[in-house]
This record gives sequence, C-alpha cells and structure tokens, in this order.
Amino acid sequence: MCRFILVPICFERPLIKIFLNCGHIELNKKYKFSQILQLMAKVKYYYDTKTLSYKKIEHSRLNMLRRILLFITSSSAIALCLVLLFFTLFDSPKEKELKREINNLLVQYELLEEQISNSTIILDELQERDDNIYRVIFEADPIDESIRKAGFGGINRYKKYEGFQHSELISDLNKKVDQLSKAIYVQSKSFDDVLEMVQNKEEMLAHIPAIQPVANKNLKRMASGYGYRIHPIYKTRKMHWGMDFSAPKGTPVFATGNGTIKKVKRSKRGYGNQVRIDHGYGYETFYAHLNKYTVKRHQKVKRGDLIGYVGNSGTSTAPHLHYEVVKDKKRVNPVNYYFNDLTVEEYDKMLELSSQENQSFD
Repeated sequence: MCRFILVPICFERPLIKIFLNCGHIELNKKYKFSQILQLMAKVKYYYDTKTLSYKKIEHSRLNMLRRILLFITSSSAIALCLVLLFFTLFDSPKEKELKREINNLLVQYELLEEQISNSTIILDELQERDDNIYRVIFEADPIDESIRKAGFGGINRYKKYEGFQHSELISDLNKKVDQLSKAIYVQSKSFDDVLEMVQNKEEMLAHIPAIQPVANKNLKRMASGYGYRIHPIYKTRKMHWGMDFSAPKGTPVFATGNGTIKKVKRSKRGYGNQVRIDHGYGYETFYAHLNKYTVKRHQKVKRGDLIGYVGNSGTSTAPHLHYEVVKDKKRVNPVNYYFNDLTVEEYDKMLELSSQENQSFD
C-alpha cells in the first residue's frame, strides 16, 4: 500500500517530498513534479477491490513476447498496406521506364506494319505486271496464285511468341513478314525466269511458227480455215482443226519454225503421210496429206527447211496440205502464226478468207 504525504519544502522551487512504501521511489528524497510523473509512467497499477489497495501490474515474459510479436506483425502489415497503396497509386521509376519502352515499341510496331503494307502493295503491282505483261510478251504461263500465296507447313512457327501481353501483335507481325518474304522470293525467281526468257528471246522467236508452210503469194492457195466446216466426204458440219492450202502435187512444204522432228508416219488413211515438229516453248506443228516427206525422226530443222511435198494421201479429196499449230497441247488457229510472211493488209485478207465456212479438203 502506497501512502503519499506531500509536504511543501520550498516556495521558490516547487519541490515535493514523497514518502512511499514502494521500492521504486526512494523515501525522504526530494523530487520535482515532472520526475514524479515520469516515474509513475514506468510502473502501472490496478485497484484490487478485494484488498482495497493498488497493486502493481506484473507482465510475464510470454506476455511480453506476445505483445512484441503483435506489435511487429501489426506494424509490418500497416507498412505493407502503405507500400502497396503507394505503388498502386504511383509508378516506380522502373515501371515508368518500362511503360515508356512499351509505348515506343507500339509506335515502332505501327510504323513497321505500315511499311509492310506499303511493300505488299508494291509487290502486288509487280506480280500484276509480271503475269499480265512480261509473261504474256514471252508467252509464258503466269505463276499460279496458290504458289504465290502458299504458307509454311510443319509445326506452329509462332508458338514461341505465345504467353505474352502482346502475343497476338507479335505473331501477326511475324506472319506478315514471313508471307512478304515468301512472296518476294517467288517474285525474284519469276524475274530470273523472265531474264532468261529475255536472253533467249531471239532463239525463242526463231522456234515459234511464223511463216506459211507453202509458198503462197497473193494468198490464192488458202482453201479452208480453222473452225467448223463441211466435211468433204460425210457432208456434215465438223470441226476443222487446221488450215488447208491447195497446191499441185509435189509443191514444196517448209518447216515454219526451228525445231526437232517429233514424228513421221506413212499412211493411206486419215491424215495420210504426215510430219510433226516439236518447236519447244510449248509449240508443235503438224503437216498432213503429204505426197512424201524428206526428214526423219529426231532430225533438227530450221525455219524454211524443206520437209516434204504436197500430196493427196489419206482421207483427202484433192491435192492439198493440211496444217495445224499446237500451243501447250491445244490446237489453235494457225492464221495467227504467219506474222513473218504477211503485212497487216495481207493478214486481214487471210483472216477473212479463213473465216469463210466452206467445205474443207479433209
């Protein structure tokens, strides 16, 4: 039990003498009031109603440890919440730098995509000119669209770009780059072919059929043209796949372009004695109803070389030459392959004569 006896000692300085039964405060010692408050704050008491006295609050080590742990835990939680709140509301310098880098990359992506689109447009124009101008001039087949637009087989080439925030953008850009690279490669190979065709243009022109197979001044020997005609024997309308040149038996027949003799045949039926020349570049010419031929299989011939003589062999009603032109395994109108022989006026006249639906000779 503590007994407090306050005795004023000096009026100049407010000192108080305290007599306590507590071992905490020395008896008969002078204390300032502020010192008393400080000493009382260090020790806590509670009022015991049973003994009607104040008792000192004792703390065990376990309680002290719990209080310390609770203090540390609550302080750490509060600090963590404050840190999270700060980083939620405000970006760290590293995050700001990364965001600037991402924005810069997105801008670069847009510029690169625009460049790819422009390059694709230019490439499409080159492909259009290649298919419809260059290859037409050199009579080459256009490149198939399936080859130009072919993709890449095998495993997923873009799997390594998956799992990122902008995976779709990255994969899409890489697909466009791959497609553009493939198209450029195909077009490059096509231009290589065109360049080779340019270098071989003179040789190619020498092989293309370009003259009439018999001497035909004034165009008087053109008897029947390409198209539907009346068959001379069956008297029915039938497709006539070539042109007939009427001429006396024994009139020389000439190769209309450079090439190799592909076939010679003697026959008393059908097309009779015949010669077929392979000119290369997809061209062949066929000469039928010959009296005889002067060449043999695999022999090389040049334009204007003698290959036989007009006759009346096979299914024929009069001496004449039946002449066909084949392009890429399809029989075409020979009237378009006399450009070395005919002027513009003569070609118009030949076209008019060959278009008349008269009776053919075979």
